[in-house]
Amino acid sequence: MSWFSDFLTTISAKKPRPDGKPALSVRERVSALRNLPAFLRLIWETSPGLTLGNASLRLVRAALPLAMLYVGQLLLDAVVQLSRLPAAERTLTPVLGLLALEFGLAILSDGLGRAVALLDSLLGDLFANRSSVRLMEHAAELDLDQFEDSTFYDKLERARRQTLSRTVLMAQVLSQAQDVITMLFLAVGLAAFNPWLLLLLLVAVIPAFLGESHFNERSYSLVHGWTPERRELDYLRQTGASDETAKEVKIFGLSGFLIDRFRLLSDEFYQKNKRLVIRRAGWGAFFAAVGAAGYYAAYVYIITQAVGGRISIGQLTFLAGSFARMRGLLEGILSRFSTVAEGALYLQDFFDFFHLQPRIRRDDSRPVRPFPRPIQQGFTFDNVGFKYRNAEKWAVRNLSFTLQAGEKLALVGENGAGKTTLVKLLSRLYDPTEGRILLDGHDLRDYDPAELRQEIGVIFQDFVRFQLSAGQNLAVGRIEQKDDQPRIEQAAAQSLADSVVRKLPEGYNQIIGRRFAKGVDLSGGEWQKIALGRAYMRDAQLLILDEPTAALDARAEYEVFQRFKDLTQGKTAVLISHRFSTVRMADRILVIENGQFVEIGSHEELLARGGRYAELFQLQAAGYR
Repeated sequence: MSWFSDFLTTISAKKPRPDGKPALSVRERVSALRNLPAFLRLIWETSPGLTLGNASLRLVRAALPLAMLYVGQLLLDAVVQLSRLPAAERTLTPVLGLLALEFGLAILSDGLGRAVALLDSLLGDLFANRSSVRLMEHAAELDLDQFEDSTFYDKLERARRQTLSRTVLMAQVLSQAQDVITMLFLAVGLAAFNPWLLLLLLVAVIPAFLGESHFNERSYSLVHGWTPERRELDYLRQTGASDETAKEVKIFGLSGFLIDRFRLLSDEFYQKNKRLVIRRAGWGAFFAAVGAAGYYAAYVYIITQAVGGRISIGQLTFLAGSFARMRGLLEGILSRFSTVAEGALYLQDFFDFFHLQPRIRRDDSRPVRPFPRPIQQGFTFDNVGFKYRNAEKWAVRNLSFTLQAGEKLALVGENGAGKTTLVKLLSRLYDPTEGRILLDGHDLRDYDPAELRQEIGVIFQDFVRFQLSAGQNLAVGRIEQKDDQPRIEQAAAQSLADSVVRKLPEGYNQIIGRRFAKGVDLSGGEWQKIALGRAYMRDAQLLILDEPTAALDARAEYEVFQRFKDLTQGKTAVLISHRFSTVRMADRILVIENGQFVEIGSHEELLARGGRYAELFQLQAAGYR
């Protein structure tokens, strides 16, 4: 009886869940239903017409079971009464009329069922689409450092999973309401005959409901607690069988390592889930037997009433049918209640994601300054420091310098020195943890972040290789101009990407990347020319290039920088590169080490100073001797 003891313990106390959190009590599971009004409001907002039509059809369909049972009772009583009459007095007209009415109700019920299923499907698709759009829109508003936090990714992953699965919850909630209405209709008939049958019915099915609630909660806890591991399983599955990783997986012989790790995690989850489903099956069988015993006890009572002549054969059929139908409905309602409650728990994950708010956004409580066109003075870093979320070490600190309007500034430093962090602060992807950044003498926070980023063009070293057409990949730099073909072609010519496009079978309409059918992949250097084309497409006041020529050969690099001089004419530019042949073209060079300001000056000034820049320059130059 260890199962029963464990079950009672869970009902009476809060047993730890597999994720280490306290178990949810029955009261807490019921309280999870508070998410349903907001969920139903989302369904209504998706399509008021479809929602109203669905609810109306379900309401009509909910009354049909009682109507059909009642017509069945009249039909049987009419047949019995007719059988007792002399043959000469018998007429089938009343019986055939009732039979036709029951047939019509059956056809109506089937038609309404199909109509409801159709509306469920249409409304579900619309809701899934709308939820996906809302998730993408909200994710776009959140801060970059939130995407770099593993806890946030767990929330995002759970919200993304709920986007599609919540359409099932929608149908369950609507079906639950329909079945409750049907059961109320049937309960009136049973209560008129004998109210004790309703009590017997509750006693028969409630234990099964509590058992289902318990195991649904345990299942939720297991899945919830395994969110990080499931993300790792998805990553291992993708990494072990992907065109993007196939080369290195084969070269380094990683398949065994990846498979072993996947097998370890998946087997561990399987064993935990196996123990749960076995216990669920055992208790489910026990509670089903209890329910069946209650049903047949009521059935015996109804039969004895019929045998004793206290009810007619038609009433016997009506009551037996009503009791059987109510038992099925009540079991379904209670079982679905557990499923709906579980869905409401998962729904909390969905709403939790939308409760996340960005810190970097337009502050409507204070006046927003218009972005200067053109920039007059430039950007000033005033004792700026930044620390990543949950990090102990400062990424950058005590940075004080000015990027003057129209100046070309190069950033130099070893990997991890803080160069890319500085760029993200400049484009306000991050806000400083301490200090401030000024634009033309005003705090960067005084400007609308969206307007600020419209005037900044950034091409990162790890730029995204969008699985889109070549033209769309170039238009990413100014996506609202995606239909301006002359501008796209001009940007391609300026970045040398036109030579790449000419080799593609469908030119600018060619899908690049291997994810989709007929997609054509590019080399690293070809992709980089496409990315540089985005910078030309951007035509922003501040241009930031992070290792823009890392994958280019010497000739292509020379040609790119000839065009780069034209691109940055009259603009402010920041250039990150490890190649000193590249950075020396800048007006000034800022040297960063361990997130700290080291020195700043022109190439000649820094060499003459004999400091850190001169040391790094001599080390690189020695490699070419």
